[in-house]
Amino acid sequence: MNKFSNRYIFIYSAVLVAVVAVVLTVVSMSLQPLQERNRQAETKQMILKTIGVEATRDNADELYGEYVTEEELGDGSRYYTFEGGCIIPLQGNGLWGPIWGYLAMDETKTIVGAVFDHKGETPGLGGEIASDKFASRFVGKSWLKPIVLKKNADKNSQYEVDAISGGTMTSNGVTAMLAKAHEKYGMLAVAASSTDKTAERKEAEK
Repeated sequence: MNKFSNRYIFIYSAVLVAVVAVVLTVVSMSLQPLQERNRQAETKQMILKTIGVEATRDNADELYGEYVTEEELGDGSRYYTFEGGCIIPLQGNGLWGPIWGYLAMDETKTIVGAVFDHKGETPGLGGEIASDKFASRFVGKSWLKPIVLKKNADKNSQYEVDAISGGTMTSNGVTAMLAKAHEKYGMLAVAASSTDKTAERKEAEK
């Protein structure tokens, strides 16, 4: 029986590892464009969902171009407009990783749609932020002030939403995410509010 030397085994193993690494790198690089297209399609689906437009990966580009316009603030931060309102992005951290979402609001800065997602929140607990049931809690609320998540939130408040049962840390993360977004995009609400008040004053002066 032939016996291979340790040197031979080491060289063979090193060559095999190198070949596998090259193959995996080539496969990964070849898949990157597809992965990026899928990521962009998913983002567009989420944005469209906030205004009640259900899209698939196949028609997301077409519907996005039809309903949404991309805008930028002075610092380069991106937001989106649709007929009758705007959509702002949300980014933050939950208990186990990144959380994100989008809020759509009309001309009065009343929220008309919301969508949230996460990378690794606990299913059935913090992971509930990705559910339609959770997102629906924001519809009808006002964006003129930061919205907070609270246990047993005041149903009559325009700025409180029920926190996630059993998901305190994720709820706190969402509250912090909303506060951060309001600090960056609240000026959109202020600008719209000021415009509305100016129009009302002019109308009253007639």
